[in-house]
Amino acid sequence: MFAIVRTGGKQYRVAAGDKIVIEKIAGEAGDKIMLDDVLLAGENGDLKDTAGLTVAAEIIAQAKGEKVIVFKKRRRHNYRRKNGHRQRHTILRILAVGNEEKKAPKKAAAKTEDAAPAPTAATAEA
Repeated sequence: MFAIVRTGGKQYRVAAGDKIVIEKIAGEAGDKIMLDDVLLAGENGDLKDTAGLTVAAEIIAQAKGEKVIVFKKRRRHNYRRKNGHRQRHTILRILAVGNEEKKAPKKAAAKTEDAAPAPTAATAEA
């Protein structure tokens, strides 16, 4: 299932397990947040009702973007200004869209019994 959410004046298409970079929001790394401004939701080409639908996410990190150099100059007036800017943003991991969560693939259990048999009471007495 996917959803289109609006945050920070931008729209993002998200699904469970995705990582997105959005405008800075309050919170620390590891905090869980809910994005409740869902514009559209769907699954396999079918659109779903967005009333009451929320997207659960976890904050991975608070970071800064690339530096942007702002240079101003006016010809023949000896006017030059150089300034830099780094936009702050938040990196999110989408945990669930609605009530659907992404499940990790199950790993095959290692057979420890075949490698080394555990001692039993009968072998301990002998």
